[in-house]
Amino acid sequence: MEVEQTLSASNKLREGSPWRVAARRFASNRLSLWALVFLGVTTLIAILAYVLSPDSTPNANNQHLELATRNPGFKTKFFLVPQNQNFNKVSTIGALVYGSDKDYKEIPISSYTFDGWNIVLTEYFDSEDSIRIEQNIKIASVLLPNADSMRLTSDSLFIFNSTERYSLSELRQRVESENIIDKRFLLGTDRFGRDMLSRLLIGSRVSLSVGFIAVAISLLIGIILGATAGYFRGFYDDLVMWLVNVVWSIPTLLMVIALTMVLGKGFWQIFVAVGLTMWVEVARVVRGQVLSIREKEFIEAAKVMGFSTGRIITRHILPNILGPVIIISASNFATAILLEAGLSFLGIGVQPPVPSWGTMIKDHYGYIIMDKAYLAILPGVAIMMLVLAFTLVGNGLRDALDPKSENI
Repeated sequence: MEVEQTLSASNKLREGSPWRVAARRFASNRLSLWALVFLGVTTLIAILAYVLSPDSTPNANNQHLELATRNPGFKTKFFLVPQNQNFNKVSTIGALVYGSDKDYKEIPISSYTFDGWNIVLTEYFDSEDSIRIEQNIKIASVLLPNADSMRLTSDSLFIFNSTERYSLSELRQRVESENIIDKRFLLGTDRFGRDMLSRLLIGSRVSLSVGFIAVAISLLIGIILGATAGYFRGFYDDLVMWLVNVVWSIPTLLMVIALTMVLGKGFWQIFVAVGLTMWVEVARVVRGQVLSIREKEFIEAAKVMGFSTGRIITRHILPNILGPVIIISASNFATAILLEAGLSFLGIGVQPPVPSWGTMIKDHYGYIIMDKAYLAILPGVAIMMLVLAFTLVGNGLRDALDPKSENI
């Protein structure tokens, strides 16, 4: 009975089109399926990074040097001072993509007291031996920065040319509720006093972006050259394979470094450089698949019916080689992420202050031998999990798209 149930379930998994069969096979691989879910959640987090990040300023670059390398869970008070600068209003889409500057300055404080119409701030200090710095700030300049002229009495504030009147106790309560906040750093701060969690979240954008863009470039070049070389054969095929072998013989990391030197250091340059080194593997796989499919009967029938070469390649050959291309794309995602992290660690990848996991490791690898090893371990673990997820998805796709696979 159990054997019959197993055979029945096996037959159900084999019913339907090849793509549906492959989807059911992939879904039966729990490890690869969870890896795909993890990648989906990571992608959603990367898209909403500035919404989820405690520090939503561009590149999460809000620095407080006095709070450098604080432990996870660190909490302190901040005093918010309105900025006198005129900030350009950022649209919702702009804030989601690039972040937005704050219209106030954050001052970390250890304590505060009121002295008449002034508030006395004691800036943050971490030990009793530290030098204590105090600031006197007028309450009126904080709460009413745009008031043209005013008159102060012992307990009230009057604004000229207006009937507005504020009591001292009322303004003090407003300062405490509006300008003094408690902020907790869940993953601590880096060596520049920036929020570590925010840097990690926004850094996921760089790793996923380099994967998507580099793989897109490699697929565009590799599929075009591989498909045309495998279909036309002859001198053109020899020329393409010569180019593939030349590029293949150069170590990938050296090739990327050379391209970054030519294209320059920057956000988009690193994507193009990584993509231009990954197309050779795609071209070799696509060429091999096209060589076997071009001799099939349905391709000969398409030629006899007078279909154009472009239609035969795009509508009859390429759809039949999507399986290997998808598998190699998943593998190239992991390779691109590792390359970007390595280049950023060497200082020739994405440039500061753009958060990159490789740059974060570079900035903090010296803390590994101290009691702050987590500063380098956290981005390292993030890279490891993302690469592992893409590898597991690639393995699952390989088993699911293999018609000879019995692992269902």
